Amino acid sequence: MNTIRRFAEIGLADLDQVGGKNSSLGEMVSNLADAGVRVPDGFATTADAFRAFVAQSGLAELISTRLADLDTDDVVRLAEVGREIRAEVRQRPFPAELEADLRAAYDELVAAAPGASFAVRSSATAEDLPDASFAGQQETFLNIRGIDAVLTAVKEVFASLYNDRAIAYRVHHHFDHDAVALSAGIQRMVRSDLGSSGVMFTMDTESGFSDAVFITSSYGLGEAVVQGAVNPDEFYVYKPGLRARRPAILKRGLGEKATKMIYTDDATVGRTTAFVDVPLPDRAQLSLTDAQVTELAEHALAIEAHYGRPMDIEWGLDGTDGRLYVLQARPETVKSRQAAGTQEHFRLEGEGATLVEGRAIGQKIGAGQVHVLSSIEDMHTFVPGDVLVADMTDPDWEPIMKRASAIVTNRGGRTCHAAIIARELGIPAVVGTGTATQTLSDGQAVTVSCAEGDTGFVYEGQLDFTVESSAAQTMPDLAVKIMMNVGTPDQAFTFAALPNEGVGLARLEFIINRQIGIHPKALLDFDTLEEPLKSAVAAKTAAYASPRDYFVQRVAEGVSMLAAAFAPKPVIVRLSDFKSNEYAHLLGGELYEPHEENPMIGYRGAARYLSADFAECFALECEALRHVRDVMGLTNVKIMIPFVRTVAEIEGVIELLASHGLKRGENDLQVIMMCELPSNAVIADAFLDHVDGYSIGSNDMTQLTLGLDRDSSLVSDTFDERDPAVKFMLSAAIRACRARGKYVGICGQGPSDHPDLADWLVREGIESMSLNPDTVVSTWLRLGRTHGARLP
Repeated sequence: MNTIRRFAEIGLADLDQVGGKNSSLGEMVSNLADAGVRVPDGFATTADAFRAFVAQSGLAELISTRLADLDTDDVVRLAEVGREIRAEVRQRPFPAELEADLRAAYDELVAAAPGASFAVRSSATAEDLPDASFAGQQETFLNIRGIDAVLTAVKEVFASLYNDRAIAYRVHHHFDHDAVALSAGIQRMVRSDLGSSGVMFTMDTESGFSDAVFITSSYGLGEAVVQGAVNPDEFYVYKPGLRARRPAILKRGLGEKATKMIYTDDATVGRTTAFVDVPLPDRAQLSLTDAQVTELAEHALAIEAHYGRPMDIEWGLDGTDGRLYVLQARPETVKSRQAAGTQEHFRLEGEGATLVEGRAIGQKIGAGQVHVLSSIEDMHTFVPGDVLVADMTDPDWEPIMKRASAIVTNRGGRTCHAAIIARELGIPAVVGTGTATQTLSDGQAVTVSCAEGDTGFVYEGQLDFTVESSAAQTMPDLAVKIMMNVGTPDQAFTFAALPNEGVGLARLEFIINRQIGIHPKALLDFDTLEEPLKSAVAAKTAAYASPRDYFVQRVAEGVSMLAAAFAPKPVIVRLSDFKSNEYAHLLGGELYEPHEENPMIGYRGAARYLSADFAECFALECEALRHVRDVMGLTNVKIMIPFVRTVAEIEGVIELLASHGLKRGENDLQVIMMCELPSNAVIADAFLDHVDGYSIGSNDMTQLTLGLDRDSSLVSDTFDERDPAVKFMLSAAIRACRARGKYVGICGQGPSDHPDLADWLVREGIESMSLNPDTVVSTWLRLGRTHGARLP
């Protein structure tokens, strides 16, 4: 009988003998070394060896009898049966041949790596299939030293095939217990206890966007990330940029990283690792350098290309040799198998106070009564439909997770086991809230929303929400392009999956507000700031080389996320259009902003860019955009100038952009101007001499044409983009652009709110309408019914 197989001797064809995890390790050892993918060496026990083990002394019959007709929804009985089987497995000796082969293979590994410790992992023969991940169902033991400890760990791995969660998972996914065998993988450990580790996916786990690698990282051993014990750093890397050998990191997200798993000196199986606190200065730093993130993403590309499908990969950075290693690779099993062409869109209708927030998992909404669980022993008290709240939702709790309307945890990131299982079960989860178990109370009615971007919210009360299911369809040809307004990068990947012709309005001030939150002058003046402002700025920017770099890099990240999500379609980025009162709300802003009685028509837009007081701040914005276009190669980004009062202002801004390396016409750069003042329509030809087209801002155009403040309740009922005077201005702008062969679009709310205005704009010859994402499909289909491609 063949009881042991070295990694170098196995591949995917051996899944029935060494399981999904071990066959994948062998596949990479044999095929991906030339691509630079490093996999620590090891060996695996075979399914034949496992079956020989359970066949002895009637163990197989005992297991089969205990599991026959077991109701896994009866969590008390499930726990009792699992406990009995595991005890029986532990008591049985290994067959003599298997033990001898284990000892010989171990000696061979130790000879090649003196002083190393080992991971002993489970690998089920039904594991890591394209339609089931079996994430965390069996045990893993880390930092195992000495053959006796390895033998004990292998026995524990065998027993873990009968964990409560593994039994329930097989039943839920319709796998026959007797048909599943277990292989134990014994693999040399890398010293990620002295470095960092994590998980990466070759697609975005929430939206399914396939052109990005998503990486999570934290200090210490990777089990902390997998278990959900830590809130890790997060990175997105753009695949086309990697392939073009350009800088390709789209996003760097700083996680809390409050704890890490390290080795102990205890050789007892189960006590060989421990959690310790991470020093505060280390928490404020990213756990990977840009070069390391890029190398990991390159490994991910090589692995995905070899397997030919989206992959879920565990990795480790060895703190002694400084090298990155791939520890596991399995098929991604949730987004990649969803039915193509069907989408569910959840929308919150009610309003409630925000109780806690964290990372959103699942893009859905759930509501119910809070049930705080602190121990698996209390699972029998859980009522179907409750919101499960826990410190960290362990996969042991899978039997009750499927009963929950939503899950909320204190700890965990988007790649922990709890998040993976929540996605598989289709349950919204908010992880890494920090305080959910303290803030939320048993019986409290809440709504858990994961439908608002990367951040998930738990609201007070059971709020109304709607669910719309839509099937993919061929959208009708139109005489107008339907683009969309995207406020922040968080939902860029999700919105890009909607029918669209690109982004007609990406507001830079939204990126600055959400991703930076500090007045740019406070960043530039950091050295002379007084306390406590200086410490507050230092805390927010600690992970970056300098406060200045923090601004440039964060703006570049926000813009590049949008540009990558929609590439190669155009993304029109409007330079910051904060008003003085809005800038004042940023950290440090009150030191720099004037008080204006009417900021709406004050120090904003082009006039601000041209002022000496704002010159250095504007230079930061230009540097970020130049990095995205010229360094990252995302030339689908176009620049838009807001609130231009005079021709002299647009001339000045065009010259200023060129002085900062953003010369109109170079590297395909197009500069669009917002048409939102009557002067822009009245003398359109004079403005169009200096730009590549207009994007009409119907909100400001309506206010300034009619001379009213739409935020004033005294006159707001007069606000209407369909007023004849407003339509006169819009028509004049459209005609001027059409006559010059220049772009003309509209990015205001009017076409979404008023179908008749949308119809009129099409007849006038508007080239594009940029709408809020929730109205894109309905407006597109309605225009297709009324106009199609008939109009010129």
